[in-house]
Amino acid sequence: MPRSAPPVLPPFLRAAFPFDRGVHRLEAGPARGRLLHYVDHGPRDAPIALLQHGNPTWSYLWRKVIPGLEGLRILAPDLLGLGLSDTLELREHSVDTHVDALLRLVEAVAPDGPLVLVGQDWGGPMVAGLGAGLGDRVAGLVLANTAVLVPSRPRGTTFHKLARTPVVSDLLFRLLGFPLGTLHKVQADPASIRGDVARAYRWPLRGWRRRAAPLALARMVPDGPGHPSVPALRRGEAWVRSFEGPVELVWGTRDPILGRALGRHERELPRARVTRADRAGHFLQEEVPELLAAAILRVAEFGP
Repeated sequence: MPRSAPPVLPPFLRAAFPFDRGVHRLEAGPARGRLLHYVDHGPRDAPIALLQHGNPTWSYLWRKVIPGLEGLRILAPDLLGLGLSDTLELREHSVDTHVDALLRLVEAVAPDGPLVLVGQDWGGPMVAGLGAGLGDRVAGLVLANTAVLVPSRPRGTTFHKLARTPVVSDLLFRLLGFPLGTLHKVQADPASIRGDVARAYRWPLRGWRRRAAPLALARMVPDGPGHPSVPALRRGEAWVRSFEGPVELVWGTRDPILGRALGRHERELPRARVTRADRAGHFLQEEVPELLAAAILRVAEFGP
């Protein structure tokens, strides 16, 4: 099906983000009518690598990884509410809504052929849910600084507790734009997200309404076994545990948010090949893109 023209980028972004892009209108599901923006770069008949960002970033996060994936077709969607995709109201965000939108995008723009699923931060649970929906089409899985295995007693962090604080959380996230101005603080090298790079992450989320997604996704992290996200996360986790294809874990060990989650995933996914990036933090795409690209190519059988 033909894709719609994507939004025009401001001059400071055009050179840094030169990839083919499209927009897909969701024709059914809980987000029916919303537009999903995505990168669609590379040969249309090649194996597909779907690169999924998390909170509060967008497909721009993968711009250093994509050039290292020659020979693959790259799909990199913006989650609803983030990047250049349409906004959802705060109450509309859920794991199921986001996974449904991604599944409908793949079925519309890439209905055939094998896929490698790649997820970082919230992108990990999203591609786990997507994998459960795609079944045999999934050829490989790469997880990076994420959490697809749900703790028996999920508690969240201070950051997530802050996101649930009435009034204060709305002021911080929606009025002041938190945490967009602090992304450099979770990096091994804070200079990796400065200047125009930091500006590129802030740019899509201008204004109170556009900033609902970072708050909603923070609140979607379970704070107990009865949290609304848990059933969907458990379904994704069950798929990951049952997946028999190649799995790679690529981790920035200097990540103060999810660095320690590597141990749990390494123990529970003993078949996975592990790459530790000791010079990278949470958004390792900015600091060690070559390690992610190498893992993706190995899983896609394009590399050693």
